[in-house]
Order: sequence, then structure tokens, then C-alpha cells
Amino acid sequence: MKLARFGAVEAGGTNVICMVGSDPDHIVARTRIPTGRPTETLGEVFAFFQHEVSVGGPLAAIGIASFGPLELRRSHPRYGFIRKTPKPGWSDVDMVGPVRSTLGVPVGFDTDVNAAALAEGRWGAARDLKTFVYMTVGTGIGVGAVVEGRILHGLGHPEMGHLSVPRHSGDDFAGHCPFHGDCLEGMASGAAIAARWGRPAEQLDGDELRAAVELEATYLAAGLRNIVYAIAPQRIVIGGSVAELPGLFPLVGAACLDALAGYPGLPEHAADEFIVPATLGSLAGPTGGLVLADHASQPGAVPS
Repeated sequence: MKLARFGAVEAGGTNVICMVGSDPDHIVARTRIPTGRPTETLGEVFAFFQHEVSVGGPLAAIGIASFGPLELRRSHPRYGFIRKTPKPGWSDVDMVGPVRSTLGVPVGFDTDVNAAALAEGRWGAARDLKTFVYMTVGTGIGVGAVVEGRILHGLGHPEMGHLSVPRHSGDDFAGHCPFHGDCLEGMASGAAIAARWGRPAEQLDGDELRAAVELEATYLAAGLRNIVYAIAPQRIVIGGSVAELPGLFPLVGAACLDALAGYPGLPEHAADEFIVPATLGSLAGPTGGLVLADHASQPGAVPS
């Protein structure tokens, strides 16, 4: 059977990844474009896809997985735009309109973390589950929730990286979130670790590394308790550079159980497969774009 041919864009603050393919095992072209000014950057995106169409044939659709915040309400006049963002020059940039008009294909659009959640659900650590959460812990913290097979949207997209978390006893670190100070992202992101210890997590070792991992597990578990109670996920998948810290996952699992304090007492919360590492790595975001493209190619389909 001939595989569908989709385009995917993962728009990040540093780089934009573009690819053509159908799934993680069938990627036929890929490029990395530095994230510069919007007009020039999108021009390079268009050039990549126009070249791939000329040499390999048409695309069924393109999916865009972007840094945010985004306007995702289809009824809104600025649907498809990046809203006010710290990335210089990218506030109020229309992402969907120019891609659709220039390349002439249906366009799927969502946050990078939501797209990664879709990819982990189709091909990765949450395969075949209907309700799960994907959390990325890197420079910041982002969370995508899939509920009964559909990405969770509302007035905006959820911002669970900014959940309030209780301060660990004796911790006087102010927090590193410019909006909230000591929210989950402010206490547990990679940027927070670097601000707390004076260097990035990957450069820590010895007693500092052990202390950082223990503190990270405590704050992540506090955030996950809120998510468990609000979403009731079948599984929590964690990716991102901070998730690679040695020994983190057993500590997060144990700390989350402590934070739940026996309520509601589900045995699944104690299972090794409840909080697990992501499996797609750096492919999660761009292959999530392939899922968004797949949904966009189906007339009347609701993104899930």
C-alpha cells in the first residue's frame, strides 16, 4: 500500500524543523532552518516544501507544531496566529494562512507539545491509550493532554507548566518564571535548574547532581499530582533534556505516590508504566506535525 505523503513543520525558538514523510520510519526528507525573522524563515520553509514537491510529488497536507502561545480557536479571526510571545518579532505572526496559500494544501496547527503528545500516542510511549499526558521538561515545561482520544483545548491551550506547586521545605530559591516566579516551570525547568545551581543540569555532578535530581523529582511530582487529579490520565509520558537526568524517573514515581497520599488509591498509580520516559526523542515534535497533517487531510475530521 502506498504511504501517504505529508509535510511537517516544528517551529521552535531556535530552529525550525521541516520534514516530509508518513511516520517516524518513513521520513524521506528533513531540514533544519535557524529561526530568524518571520518573513525570511517562512520563506525558507516554503522553499523546502516546494523543492520536495517538485522532486517527489504533491503533499496531502502539512502540519505545523509551533511554539506559543497560539490562537487555536477556528472561529477566531486570528486563528493560526502566534499570539504575544517572548520570541522577538514573532508576536501576531500568521502561520497557517501563508503556508496554506503558498503551498495550496490543507494545514493542521497546534502547539509543539500537543503535537508531541499526538506522536507519542500514535507511535510512542502512549500508544493505544485514549487519555494520557505528555510533559516536556527542557528550557521550559510544556504539557499536552489527550482526553478520550482528543487533544484538550478550550479558550486557549492548557498551560500546565505554570501550575502552582508547594515550595519544598527550606527552599528559598525565588523561582525562574518571569510571570509567576515559583510555579512548576519556575522551579523545575532546565532554566530554573541553571539559575539555581549556576550552570546547566548536564554540567552538574556529585552531590550537586544528586541534590538537583531529588529536588527536581519533588517539584515534578507536585505538579503531576495536580494533573492526575484534573485529567485522570492512564499514563504520564515525560520527555525533554531534563528528563534524561540519571535516576530521575524512580524518584518522580515515588514522590508522586507520596504526593497523592493514598487518594484515590488506584493501584495503577504505583505501576512502573504509569510515569514513563518518552520514546520518540527529538522526533516527537516534527512527527507530531505529521499527525496534524494527517488529521487536516481528512475533510471534516476533528484534530485528536
